[in-house]
Amino acid sequence: MSDYEVRDNAENHRFELLVDGEAAGLAMYRHRGEDTVVVTHSEVKPAFRGRGIGNELAQRTLELIRSRGQRVVPICPFFARYVEEHPEYDDIIAS
Repeated sequence: MSDYEVRDNAENHRFELLVDGEAAGLAMYRHRGEDTVVVTHSEVKPAFRGRGIGNELAQRTLELIRSRGQRVVPICPFFARYVEEHPEYDDIIAS
């Protein structure tokens, strides 16, 4: 079983998903005001593809955003599809 952790690399404006301590994926973002995060792009390193890492990245990033009391605008096509398929995040979607 792998250990997953998402961290906010604020200096580079991206959330990073670590799998067993190794960077496996990222989600680029920008802020709109103080309480809204706009996710603009996401990617998973080739070595980690096909293992559900994109879903882990999306879920853990959205949970981190929620825990901060922020809202999200998922411009990234992957994140947009993820939140469409997971209505449990409707409460943090901003327009």
